[in-house]
Amino acid sequence: MSGFRISTHGRLHDWVAVEKGYFEEEGLDYELDVKAQENSAQEVPADQPGDVRTGAYELYRSGGGGKKHMSCACHWAVNQAATDSAGRMWGQAYSMLPSGVYVLPQSEVRRPEDLAGVEIAVGYHSGSHFSTIQALEPFMEPGQISLRFGGMPYDRVDALLAGEVPAAAVWTGAAYLLEQQGARKIVDTTFMAGFMFDADTDVEDVSKYFAALKRAQMDLDLAPEPYKHYYTREIPERFHDLIDVRAFGPGERIVFLPYTASAYEQSQQWMRDRRLFEPSDSARDFASAVVV
Repeated sequence: MSGFRISTHGRLHDWVAVEKGYFEEEGLDYELDVKAQENSAQEVPADQPGDVRTGAYELYRSGGGGKKHMSCACHWAVNQAATDSAGRMWGQAYSMLPSGVYVLPQSEVRRPEDLAGVEIAVGYHSGSHFSTIQALEPFMEPGQISLRFGGMPYDRVDALLAGEVPAAAVWTGAAYLLEQQGARKIVDTTFMAGFMFDADTDVEDVSKYFAALKRAQMDLDLAPEPYKHYYTREIPERFHDLIDVRAFGPGERIVFLPYTASAYEQSQQWMRDRRLFEPSDSARDFASAVVV
């Protein structure tokens, strides 16, 4: 088994790098670990239907759900998990995930203000959780933001399409899927994602990985169309007959700029102000948690 396992994240870059041979050309011995963005019976306790208190942060702390080797999640979860010694955050790049809060076509919700008191399905301690709070705060008081922890992205897609929730926050492939079903985006929640690797990973391998992704980003910027078929590798098969991935957007975009100490501290303060995590006396600082 390769020592460098890549947990896919619904983006196209890894697939482009495989197709083009960029990983090999950079000298990286790797394997892709493809994880569906939906809950499994092992991850969700049976006595918690509709209230899944396991998200990206918890998966990092436990090493489950593919969050053990080279992986990606919202920068808030990665930041906090690295602070809590669950791995090291890569500080030389981040990505931006197109996302939003969606409702079905028949919904009476038209404006962000209409979401006050409306239950929104999000993923606990994950990008949809934090970004929904951030995006809605300009429109309403914090107490008016009503969240339901509905599990992983495609579980939230199921819940919205079945009418089990009035609104859902999703990103990239799940968002494109809902748009093709006529769902309306009420507020854009596009957010920053960070990259994490575990303590046993060679930093040189991480550098090789990002060198390959940088080449893949150029391919996607020039012409994403030849690679959109790879979305079906990341989207559960039950949705394939509903979608035409040729009409999807390019999705996640990697930004090869540093995740700075200022960004780290601002994010930590934002989470503390909203009491999103329990305070810790053993938290690491930026220099210890982030590889720059």
